[in-house]
Amino acid sequence: MSGARRVLREHALGVVFGVLFVLALVGQGLAGHADFNQQQVTDGLLPVSLGRYLTSADFAVDVAENWQSEYLQFSLYILATVWLLQKGSPESKPLDQPGTESDKDQLVGAFARADSPAWARASGWRLRLLSNSLGLVMGGVFALSWLAQSIAGVAAFNERQLSHRQPPVSWAAYLTEPDFWNRTLQNWQSELLAVFSMVILSIYLRQRGSPESKPVGASHTSTGIEG
Repeated sequence: MSGARRVLREHALGVVFGVLFVLALVGQGLAGHADFNQQQVTDGLLPVSLGRYLTSADFAVDVAENWQSEYLQFSLYILATVWLLQKGSPESKPLDQPGTESDKDQLVGAFARADSPAWARASGWRLRLLSNSLGLVMGGVFALSWLAQSIAGVAAFNERQLSHRQPPVSWAAYLTEPDFWNRTLQNWQSELLAVFSMVILSIYLRQRGSPESKPVGASHTSTGIEG
């Protein structure tokens, strides 16, 4: 197998979803541009170019509100699964392993292996940072995306206010507007429903060969077992 083919095979999951993400984002930009211009014509305004739309607050807020909800889902799931368990779900740890687990289980300190990250053999703040780095980064991206949504959202909201000869609002005031919370909560509820469905349905349903599913023949009460 050639080097390029080996790299693609070993990183296929990341490559495929990265490409799908780019295609979906491009599709959103094109469809959003068409929809925006339809609304412009309906309102008696001139349509805008694709470039102008892609740099507009309307496009930015639509992108940011989806990103922040996705990273909220990951952040909550990563942190919740440290302590919370679900009998029969492969999405849960075994029922006797709640919490942060022992150094031996986590391969840190004296139990680190030769191929463990360097900071896994360290102590103090470096080990704590590595031990919580995934949750911290996911939570940080969520917070930044939510901030971006609020900034782009108030700009888009004020554009509509001015077009209807209504006074604009400040950023702080926008955070209390129904528009902001409608955009936020409609995404949160869908992400939380997706996690809930995955946790519960994976107790009883199977997908052969997927690490997100239990082995086909595993009992419904088997917990923390992946196929």
